[in-house]
Amino acid sequence: MDRERIEGNWNQIKGQLRETYGDLTDDDIEEAKGEREQMIGALQAKVGKDKDEVRRDVDRILGNI
Repeated sequence: MDRERIEGNWNQIKGQLRETYGDLTDDDIEEAKGEREQMIGALQAKVGKDKDEVRRDVDRILGNI
C-alpha cells in the first residue's frame, strides 16, 4: 500500500492498530504513520514482537482497507 493510501485511510488504520496493539498510545501510533516499513519498524520497537509477526499484522490491517 502506498503512502497516499495509508494517509488517506489513516483514521481507519489507527483504529485497527489500537485493536491489535491495545497498549499503544496516540503518540506511538502517530510515530508509525507513513510508509509501511517505517510503520512496521516503529511498531516492532514499541511492542517487542518479532518483525515478521508485526509485518503480518500490518499487512492484514492494510489488506482490510
